[in-house]
Amino acid sequence: MVPPVQVSPLIKFTRYSALLMGMIYGKKRYDYLKPIAEEERRVEAEEKRRREELERIAREIAEGTAHRGRR
Repeated sequence: MVPPVQVSPLIKFTRYSALLMGMIYGKKRYDYLKPIAEEERRVEAEEKRRREELERIAREIAEGTAHRGRR
């Protein structure tokens, strides 16, 4: 087994700085995108409710015409 290599303090500092900057960037980006995604989910849920309501109405109309034809 090879003994561990001594890593330069500058390289260590750079690596941890990059890690920290990436974490900060990720947090800022998440905070920026979260409200947009919530709005998209809200709009999508509204559209789904409307679609289901229209399907229900169409189903009731179809059932009504089917019952009328039987008489």
